[in-house]
Amino acid sequence: MVHVVVIGGGAAGFFGAIACAEANPRARVTLLEAGRQPLAKVRVSGGGRCNVTHACFDPALLVQNYPRGGKALRGAFARFQASDTVNWFQSRGVELKTEADGRMFPTSDDSATIIECLMRAAHQAGVQVRTGVIVKRVKRQEQGWLIDLPGGQMVECDRLLLATGSSPHGYAIARALGHQVLPPVPSLFTFNLADPRLAGLSGVAVNAAQLRLQTDDKVAFEQTGPVLITHWGLSGPAVLKLSAWGARALQTSHYQTTLRINWVPQSKLETLRQHLQASRSQLSRKTIVAHCPVLIPRRLWEQLTAFVGIQVGDRWAELSNKTLNLLLQELTQGQYQIQGKGVFKEEFVTCGGVDLKEVDFKTMQSKICPGLYLAGEILDIDGITGGFNFQSAWTTGWLAGQAMGSPASTTDHK
Repeated sequence: MVHVVVIGGGAAGFFGAIACAEANPRARVTLLEAGRQPLAKVRVSGGGRCNVTHACFDPALLVQNYPRGGKALRGAFARFQASDTVNWFQSRGVELKTEADGRMFPTSDDSATIIECLMRAAHQAGVQVRTGVIVKRVKRQEQGWLIDLPGGQMVECDRLLLATGSSPHGYAIARALGHQVLPPVPSLFTFNLADPRLAGLSGVAVNAAQLRLQTDDKVAFEQTGPVLITHWGLSGPAVLKLSAWGARALQTSHYQTTLRINWVPQSKLETLRQHLQASRSQLSRKTIVAHCPVLIPRRLWEQLTAFVGIQVGDRWAELSNKTLNLLLQELTQGQYQIQGKGVFKEEFVTCGGVDLKEVDFKTMQSKICPGLYLAGEILDIDGITGGFNFQSAWTTGWLAGQAMGSPASTTDHK
């Protein structure tokens, strides 16, 4: 009988253990979790609602949401993608709903629904779940693996799945087994900045702003979307996406760099210039501060006009060409200094992990150590916010489980 051990009781670990046990009911599957409660990240995801996946059912489009790992996931998603995740949970009695932005949650709006489903599926498949178990060391044997546990306990197995998330201990095990690990750095975060133009605007939301990041290595990153002004700086979907794509460059610059903002990206520069010039005649007797001709929040307009020297009582007819140009610049290419990063809610996503070139994405088996499989965040894969990180965990976990549950292959125990 094949004995499979899964180290890590998160989304990828549970999915892999269940897939393995269901693919091969005769296999003995043991899941080892260091914490007292498994699936901790599932519990806090989406503000406790659990953003299970995203309603993007074309693998070619789905991979575009991964700053790192998209190319490797293309074939993987052809075998298990978001629609398969929906069907998996639905077949086990959990219905998912799609929100306006494409994020998918359980209809209960409670992450406990997902946790209970995974725990129940693991139990029904015969997976032995052991919590509070810290793996000290993993040793390669001529026939399989030997896992050292506290108190002198030893566990032997034929196949091993590392699904330890972004845990430094998991990375250390992978390195000890010969894998290259790209240094993990934060991926989804907000921007800290103190600027008089944003002072007192906490809670103001802009439906569509274009953000451009110029980093020390001269690589530019750009995102357009909703932005939320906060008491510490900027948040919202566009900021989070930008932080993901520019994660490594931002870390290299110690999160001290320039952010250029176009608050009105829907308007071309010359069109906007003509619009402001026309306002001088069309709104000539009106005050500039009280009569905003562009689609941005009133309070933001007030701050930007004050920043370029426009007084509260100044009328449109009095607007000089010089001040108009300054206002145009602030609307379309204002420069703000990022002075650090914040954390996005309770979620913490990193880029970095095991080098993807060392993993066979058909089976998630290591190319370095036959019989070793890897899934989830231990890999150098990260997605933007919206359920994409969970989807890569479900997919890689499922592929690993299917492969581990298959009859002994020629790669075992070499």
